[in-house]
Amino acid sequence: MPQSLSARRRAGPPPRRRRAAPDADATLTEQAYRAIEEAIVTLDLAPGEVVSEAQLSQRLGFGRTPVREALQRLARERLVRILPRRGIVVAAVDVGEQLRLLEVRREIERLIARTAARRADPAQRARFAEIAEGMEQAAASEDETGFLRLDRALNLLVLDAARNEFAAAAMALMHGLSRRFWFIHWRRAAGLPQAAAVHAALARAIAEGEPERAAAASDALIDYIEAFTRATLAPER
Repeated sequence: MPQSLSARRRAGPPPRRRRAAPDADATLTEQAYRAIEEAIVTLDLAPGEVVSEAQLSQRLGFGRTPVREALQRLARERLVRILPRRGIVVAAVDVGEQLRLLEVRREIERLIARTAARRADPAQRARFAEIAEGMEQAAASEDETGFLRLDRALNLLVLDAARNEFAAAAMALMHGLSRRFWFIHWRRAAGLPQAAAVHAALARAIAEGEPERAAAASDALIDYIEAFTRATLAPER
């Protein structure tokens, strides 16, 4: 489990993570959202940590307005809680919540995987193949942050290719929580090669335009996530 905030402060600042290249087409609010979401998912902002708009603005180099709007979105996604006159608290991690989330993800993701395999255009299919290869390379080099960025890219691409705004709205509320949970526990309950294998199988099924194979790969991915989620409940030896 991650260190407490006080322990991390005694140990000094963590090594700087490789920052993603800014997206020139993204708004400042979207850029701020991506930066804060990644900090939460990768535990640079730990569960229970209290921050302020001013601190995040200074830390990330964004103005207060895009940071405020990004935090409002993160609050809707249950990654932070905004407490009036007290600050912003990074949400705690809850295994029961994760398992309930997976019940919903299984049904929606099977639908969008099948639909994306039918509707993806040639450029999207090529990008799915690139993501699959990139995930396997990230696993081989144990690049956990790189893998997480590709996981986020895969999530967004599946939603884009499926062209269903209602499924997209539902899934947007779940992906960040799932990535953070995986990041916390993967060393004990899962490994990057296995994670890359199940994700790459989904990406390739969509890239190759096979809807039923994509649906089966989506179920296999959720089976994997549920298995390591339940494994975190087992006592450590």
